[in-house]
Amino acid sequence: MTTVAFHTLGCKVNHYETEGIWRMFKEEGYERVDFDHNSDVYVINTCTVTNSGDKKSRQVIRRAIRKNPEAVVCVTGCYAQTSPGEIMEIPGVDIVVGTQDRKNIFSYIKEHQKTKEPVNGVSNIMKNRVFEEMDVPVFTDRTRASLKIQEGCNNFCTFCIIPWSRGLLRSRDPENVLEQANKLVEAGYKELVLTGIHTAGYGEDMKDYNFAMLLRELEEVEGLERIRISSIEASQITDEVIDVLDRSKKIVRHLHIPLQSGSDSVLARMRRKYSTSFYKEKVNKLQRALPGLAITSDVIVGFPGETEEEFQQTCSFIREIGYAELHVFPFSRRTGTPAARMEDQVEDTIKEERVHHLITLSDQLAKEYASQYENEVLEVIPEERLDEEQPNTLVGYSDNYMKVQFEGTPDLIGKIVKVKVTKSGYPINQGIFVRVMEHSTHSKAKVYGA
Repeated sequence: MTTVAFHTLGCKVNHYETEGIWRMFKEEGYERVDFDHNSDVYVINTCTVTNSGDKKSRQVIRRAIRKNPEAVVCVTGCYAQTSPGEIMEIPGVDIVVGTQDRKNIFSYIKEHQKTKEPVNGVSNIMKNRVFEEMDVPVFTDRTRASLKIQEGCNNFCTFCIIPWSRGLLRSRDPENVLEQANKLVEAGYKELVLTGIHTAGYGEDMKDYNFAMLLRELEEVEGLERIRISSIEASQITDEVIDVLDRSKKIVRHLHIPLQSGSDSVLARMRRKYSTSFYKEKVNKLQRALPGLAITSDVIVGFPGETEEEFQQTCSFIREIGYAELHVFPFSRRTGTPAARMEDQVEDTIKEERVHHLITLSDQLAKEYASQYENEVLEVIPEERLDEEQPNTLVGYSDNYMKVQFEGTPDLIGKIVKVKVTKSGYPINQGIFVRVMEHSTHSKAKVYGA
């Protein structure tokens, strides 16, 4: 049997798409093997969000070529989309496909096997207005299922290359989203993570349909217990979306709302579509709709021209919001973006100090958030065993995205169980198993007395 091996770099969307590409290979009769094994075909799904993402992608490509010089090496993903010529110059790369038309990969493989010439299958992403359908009814390594609902982004923030690698916003047909959701529930998944490049921008390219309407329809999917939104921009938190969150019995008490900076002058240079006061107003409304809401976020430090005063404004704003966790990134000059050409680039030593400061603040806020739930009972979906040596120690996430470790048998993995938090902490909380939930209750009433 012909074998295929995959390596995925980058975000959740890439991981989702690797599963979709694997489904296509499976239907063609391929057997999947580990990437470190000898394989007939290697597929590398690349990332280009930073220059170091490009570098890592090239390293993995070369690793596959060294492993089996006779293999067909296919490169796909964001780096393939933005820099196909660069990848084609690597000796041993046979096929380059970008972030669309992945179904053509098999005709490219046949073409290459016939001609022994490399094939460049990358086309202009900016002309594409159609969502690329991929059937992912099951995941090889997850107890939470991702459900990709949209592609692309129209924002063009000054630091970001993504519109050029993913194209403009395209939404998946609602019928296809619901069909996929039902398949995933039938496969036994209790929780769906709605994902995309600009997830809550879903429907902006549609007439008479939007993200809030999709959430209402997903609420009706029988057997689905939890809906998690992977990310939502402040500018997309409409009153209609807040109303849906308020009424929902399935949408969890966790939202990832990218901030990037807590300084209005930096936000303007980034070309973000909100101010700190707008962001704070949306958070206040969300907290009323979802009591106990965990808010996580992304922050970039050392953006060109960021002064000490602007950085302190960010620190103050972060404290004011009281995040449950932050993902902190030093600004990285991404070739091809306006921010890479800006003057007043911040020195690396200053960036490192600011990153360290914010990570310390994030850890403190995360512990404060978790401490509210000590001696409370949460609903947790165990995802895996802690390790081989402790097969009865399980780890999973509560609806408000707290990582909880507790004693329990492996047959609980993937089920919704009640766990009492005995010792809060970060990054992990200790708990004891209470019981299995037959059916989940209202997600805004998921904290119980012991």
